[in-house]
Amino acid sequence: RKSILITFDDGYLDNWVYAHPILQKYGMRAVVFLVTGWMGQGEVRPHAGQQGAALPPTPDHRGCEDAIFRLDRADEVMMRWSEARAAIAAGTFEMHCHTHTHTRWLRREISREEKCAGIRDDLVRAREELRRELGEASDTLCWPYGDFDEDYVRIARELGFRYLHTTHPFGRNLVGGDPEHIYRFAIRNRPAKWLRKRIASSYNPVIAPLFNRFKAHRRGMVAGP
Repeated sequence: RKSILITFDDGYLDNWVYAHPILQKYGMRAVVFLVTGWMGQGEVRPHAGQQGAALPPTPDHRGCEDAIFRLDRADEVMMRWSEARAAIAAGTFEMHCHTHTHTRWLRREISREEKCAGIRDDLVRAREELRRELGEASDTLCWPYGDFDEDYVRIARELGFRYLHTTHPFGRNLVGGDPEHIYRFAIRNRPAKWLRKRIASSYNPVIAPLFNRFKAHRRGMVAGP
């Protein structure tokens, strides 16, 4: 049976304000990969499914990054733990690991030993936060910015992670495929017609491999199955 998985990276507030009520309306469940170090405490804020509610502002991605990295006001743009728990209770979201700090360890000018120590600490702290705030931490994670190498995968495996999501869009997730390299593609501000075509092409056993090889080659990437 054909299926899709809807994922959201980082855990921004608009996931709660807008995506949560839409998922609730259609009886669907999605996945949020949380950056646990950006999450905070506080009351549950209103969402768009509550008629007449005064909704909190939800900046675009650049505005969110500005609030987090420059202004130190992550709470204004990120989901709170209370909202994550409310979404889980409502059945609209699963919450999984996206590390604790969202650091690009491959871009740091540090030794391999320091890189590996940083990756391990990032994953361990994220799991501790997920267990403390949500009661459990799964064996699923998503790499920040899609950055990973053999050390990333080895450390994740040693810590008990089994399902590793990438930002690599040019491959198919097949039965019996590699759970340590799960392909995803981004929607961005695309019309529904584009999405229907993209999903259809990703399933097609003839078109999908050709499309993936062509697109991956143009971007200097290696295509998946």
